[in-house]
Amino acid sequence: MEMSFLYAIPRTELLDSFFLIVTNIAGSYGQLWVAVGLALLIPKKTRWTGIAVLISYAGVYLFGQMILKNLISRPRPCQVDQAFQMLVERPSSSSFPSTHSAWAFAAATAIFMKFKKAGIAAFVAAALIAFSRMYMFLHYPTDVLCGMILGILLGIAADKICDIIKRKTKSRKTESEEL
Repeated sequence: MEMSFLYAIPRTELLDSFFLIVTNIAGSYGQLWVAVGLALLIPKKTRWTGIAVLISYAGVYLFGQMILKNLISRPRPCQVDQAFQMLVERPSSSSFPSTHSAWAFAAATAIFMKFKKAGIAAFVAAALIAFSRMYMFLHYPTDVLCGMILGILLGIAADKICDIIKRKTKSRKTESEEL
């Protein structure tokens, strides 16, 4: 069932080029989102959002890349069907969940929590990255869907963690000023 969906996606040179660029921009380990997180650390206004992006990235790496991928060990569509003409090198790692999708949606969620317009733009980029993973025959739709859910949950958690740290830091600063 999931394989038939992947075969039904029309292939053209234009789409091949576009989705190859999209999937490569994300980086093999979602480095795009580390760069976004680091860039957000620079302005004071976005510093906590940058921290949330980086925390969510670490969460995806730990739970998605290190734990779930190894625990579930699902083969990728391109590993199941070796005859499919690939645009990228066939990865040897497991398919579930799509950590590219998780990293993208984690960062987009962390951004959206504080900056709605920028967050919407990040969600558009995240959706393109997630779809590119299926288009490139690297993930099943359920890999991508679960990656998206994992990312959203970790993005929310990272935002909440930052809010707690910020509140505690602010209350300590207030206490020390009173002394």
